[in-house]
Parts: sequence; structure tokens; C-alpha cells
Amino acid sequence: ISAVSMGTPHAIIFVDDLEADVVLDSDGPALETADIFPAKTNVEFVQVMSPTHLKMKVWERGAGPTLACGTGACALTVAAIRAGKIPRDQGPCRVTLPGGDLFIEWKEEDNKVYMTGPATFAFDGSARHF
Repeated sequence: ISAVSMGTPHAIIFVDDLEADVVLDSDGPALETADIFPAKTNVEFVQVMSPTHLKMKVWERGAGPTLACGTGACALTVAAIRAGKIPRDQGPCRVTLPGGDLFIEWKEEDNKVYMTGPATFAFDGSARHF
């Protein structure tokens, strides 16, 4: 497990086969609430597809499985670079999530992590305040 903070805690687990090695509905909550994470944590399971492509499933802290997690995609890219699974100097890495692809780059020149990807309208509603 790699632990990375992007302002929110993330536990990243690298697997050989995302479909065969992960049971998200049981593995996700077990790690989210593990004693080593007293404030709970987001959990990302990651398969390295190539040096420029990672594929992930996410269990978000307090929410369960979600289609996307931008901070999680950033965290797992940093974890993959630190673990030597992908190079840092390759330019953006494609991260495939259930909701689509994001492109993440951890730049050496300023040590910042950059994320690009699509934005789509997902919800419209109103709420009544009491």
C-alpha cells in the first residue's frame, strides 16, 4: 500500500489484474476503515497498463465506488512514479477511470501535479433551506 495525500488521504494498491484481483465492494470498505487510517481514507486500486497508461477503480471515503476521483488519479500517478512503475519525465500519463480518462503530469520543474480531462454537466437541482 502506498499512502499519498493530495489534501485528502489516499491508499493506493497496485494489482496485476484490476478485474480479477479486486472485489471493490468488500476490499474498498475494508481498507477505507482499517485501523491504520483513523480518519478513514480513499482507496484506489491500480493496474499499470503501460508506462504511459494506468487504470484504476476507486472507493471514496464515505461515499463508496464512484465513476471518477481527480485527487485519486493524481495520488496514484505520484505513487506509481515513486514506486518506479512509470517514468516521471514522460509527459502526461493517461489514467482510465470508470467515468473516463484523465491526464496527469507531475512536473519536476515546479513539483506540482497537473490534471486535465473532460468536464460534463451531471446534475441540476434545487434545495429548500429551512
